[in-house]
Amino acid sequence: MNKKTTIYDIAKALNITVSTVSRALSGFPAISDATKKAVIETAKRLNYSPNKLASALKSGKTHTVGVIVPSVQAQFFASIIHFIEDGLKEYGYRVIIYQSNESVENEINGVRTLLEAQVDGIIASMSLETVDVAHFEEIINQNKPLILFDRVHGVLNVPTITLNDFEAGYVATQHLIKIGYKNIAFITTVHQIQIFNNRLQGYKAALADHQLPLLEEYIIYGGLSVADGELGTEKLLQMKNKPDAIVAADDFTALGVIKKLKEVGKTPPEIGVIGFANEVFSEYISPNLSTIDQQPTQIGKECAKMFLKMIKQERPYQHIEHVVLKPTVVGRQSTLKI
Repeated sequence: MNKKTTIYDIAKALNITVSTVSRALSGFPAISDATKKAVIETAKRLNYSPNKLASALKSGKTHTVGVIVPSVQAQFFASIIHFIEDGLKEYGYRVIIYQSNESVENEINGVRTLLEAQVDGIIASMSLETVDVAHFEEIINQNKPLILFDRVHGVLNVPTITLNDFEAGYVATQHLIKIGYKNIAFITTVHQIQIFNNRLQGYKAALADHQLPLLEEYIIYGGLSVADGELGTEKLLQMKNKPDAIVAADDFTALGVIKKLKEVGKTPPEIGVIGFANEVFSEYISPNLSTIDQQPTQIGKECAKMFLKMIKQERPYQHIEHVVLKPTVVGRQSTLKI
């Protein structure tokens, strides 16, 4: 087996000190360009590969960032991950992705695994099941950056990047009202996640501002999935006073709503439907889905920017920022009355 090249071999080949080689490879400004060039060329010729673990142990930094999301199957979260990676790679950071699959147990394991991997910080969106946040507090206790995006928790005093979800619920409902729908239902999750409660409160406020009645039986609590959208819609259609439009708490739920409505011959926009997230499929289903764009590109960019700020500070939580983005309505066939 060939012996692995070390910086000692490079120093011997060039007849210079080991510390000079180390500084040259690290880009130390006091080392001349000629020496740097000679060291780099010799390192390549000898097939030198730096020991990243040893470097990490010495510096206390691994240049890795953990990202925890509920699911990479949702284009919303996949897009955010893409722009986090894109924003960090030019600064030498790599991303380790962990899916909670909406399970708090998985999320706890994810935090533990990432901390054991010595990541420099964690960027996370919480699972639907998350109530106790002790596992996230451990990141703070280790003085590592924690940034929460989309799904956040008020107990944790950490930087956040979110959509204005109250406004999102409001404008989604107002979009339906302006088109002419009057009996508007809302299908959402039973889990007490802040963003979904904010969307529901926005829905209620829009009804109140437009002098439309709020019927509690029109608010259906369940999960967030195609199946939950179908089940919620079935419950609404069994009512004597059926709704003429439905706000679904996410696009997957809205897809289930459309599927059930088509089954019973009430294809949108006969009954209007609007979702949240602007998932890729929403543009291509029939009828295509009106939705709220949650700005995943900007969320990802802001997460990367926030991490870089925190890592440069003497104390990561020295300055805590809360970035709130504005939602936009994407109107499509599912709400466009003829």
